[in-house]
Amino acid sequence: MKRAEPMTRDARQLRLKRAARRWFAALWPPLVFGALVLGGWEAGARWGGLDPMMLPAPSEIAEQFRLGFDSGLYPQHLGVTLLQAMIGFVIAIFAGVGVGALISASPVVERTLNPFLIAFEAMPKIAMAPLVIVWFGYGIWSKVVLAAAIAFFPVLISTILGLRACEPGRLDVLHSLGASRAQLFRLVRLPSALPFIFSGINVAVVFVLLGAIVGEFVGAKAGLGTLILAANENLETARVFSILALLAGMGMLLHFGVTALRQRLLFWAGPQAGRPTA
Repeated sequence: MKRAEPMTRDARQLRLKRAARRWFAALWPPLVFGALVLGGWEAGARWGGLDPMMLPAPSEIAEQFRLGFDSGLYPQHLGVTLLQAMIGFVIAIFAGVGVGALISASPVVERTLNPFLIAFEAMPKIAMAPLVIVWFGYGIWSKVVLAAAIAFFPVLISTILGLRACEPGRLDVLHSLGASRAQLFRLVRLPSALPFIFSGINVAVVFVLLGAIVGEFVGAKAGLGTLILAANENLETARVFSILALLAGMGMLLHFGVTALRQRLLFWAGPQAGRPTA
């Protein structure tokens, strides 16, 4: 058998140039837009009469950001928030995929659980937060429960849609060959549903941060939510903005991390597979 020839130096350089052009084409519009927004914001704060208590300058926010990391305060509390969010994220994935698989497999289970699931999703999670704190205490588990509760529904819906979007022809072929329900699920339904499930996971990974912060607002000993409350009470608006910027950055990293994982694991699926269409 003839071995594939290694990639030449010119071919590698061409590949790198193409990748660089793709990255540049994807990044320059948001970077230019962000620079214009920040520049106008800075000018308005310095010379436009913007009240620093209402909208501090980006330079002041950046200074608070630097001080928070130099003092070790932000990394410490960020670790607490991320731990709570990631545990809730894992629970939401397993619960969402598991319940979604049960609902898609049995019409009786769907009719039984559907009213309760809709009622649970319609209930504002911030209204549940005081009760969750009472039930699970001020430790991490109350925040984990809130994070999982907020992230559960996107994974559930995407799992149900994905399992129902499987091609009937493939199921009929395997069924005619004597495949069991477990084999149909493992070989056809689950692989077909994975692009949809990852779309739900990509939404859920941002929601878990919201759940953890909501729990920290209601009652916590550590976490970025407690820092936001303390800064707000002391009228440190620039510090509040710096923590919000940190949360936004973490949400973006988590989102792009899930996207990169999807592209690596589901390389056989198209980039738009599993995404809702207008």
